[in-house]
Amino acid sequence: MSDDLDELQRFHTRLKAYEGRAATTSGVGKDLVNEPMIRHWCEAMGDESPAYAGPGAVAPPTMLQAWTMGGLSGHTGRSGAYEELFELLDGAGCTSVVATDCEQEYLRDLRPGDRVTFDAVIESVSGRKTTKLGTGHFVTTRMDIRAGGELAGTHRFRILKYAPAEAGRKTGEAAEAARPRPVVNRDNAGFWAGVAEHRLLIQRCESCATLRFPWLPGCNACGGAAWDTVEASGTGTVFSYVVMHRPAFPAFAPPYAVGLIELTEGVRMVSNVVGVPYDKVRIGMPVQLEFLRVDAKLKLPVFRGGAG
Repeated sequence: MSDDLDELQRFHTRLKAYEGRAATTSGVGKDLVNEPMIRHWCEAMGDESPAYAGPGAVAPPTMLQAWTMGGLSGHTGRSGAYEELFELLDGAGCTSVVATDCEQEYLRDLRPGDRVTFDAVIESVSGRKTTKLGTGHFVTTRMDIRAGGELAGTHRFRILKYAPAEAGRKTGEAAEAARPRPVVNRDNAGFWAGVAEHRLLIQRCESCATLRFPWLPGCNACGGAAWDTVEASGTGTVFSYVVMHRPAFPAFAPPYAVGLIELTEGVRMVSNVVGVPYDKVRIGMPVQLEFLRVDAKLKLPVFRGGAG
């Protein structure tokens, strides 16, 4: 046992040596900040703020990461240290990866024509952690994003690099895999508290009364920080949907439908469409909110198709 602990400590020490090392150096956005991408983003998000259209328009702050994405051809400027860290984790059996959360800070508006540059650093590597998915290490990178040499924002991204847990056994049969847990943080804790009480809560800006979903720390219409909530009626329609066939995951039984639901209140949210065969889901289909108890500790809002 002592030898095993010593080996784990030595491995963690090797991982910690990567903290502070560059993950990406002198990265350059593949496209200038541009109006078509802003328009597509706003249409997809249902964001009609006048700040993002017309003369003097700025990009939505939440697009910060979009300007740094490498696309199918990959990133430029990624460091050898980042690749070495992942090879080290792969060699230890941590071959799977799942994104856990991200944090962004906005310091300067981005405008059409801006050329985005960025650098990223491996900020931290956690000790050995055991989760429902498996055992591994949390890796956090921080990206500093600039425009015209001026810091525009930071993007902190955390993943779990893990060795998948083996399926448990009960009464001679494969135990049902645990459903992945939602990430609950200071910005959305009130939403999940409402779900636990079978209430679907929508944020409402106290300054301009704009409703918003998902939950955010500030209003994307007027920038106001103060907010309260309204309880959704639970009715809505399927705005769009996809049918998931792959990848297979033990906690889910594909094929199943995932819908972008437009609530009667006007905001949209992503959830499962239940109660109808996956191939019968249609855009415009009326749906009714239900709360699905996944296990003893988790409830999720879902929508039953064909309501009304």
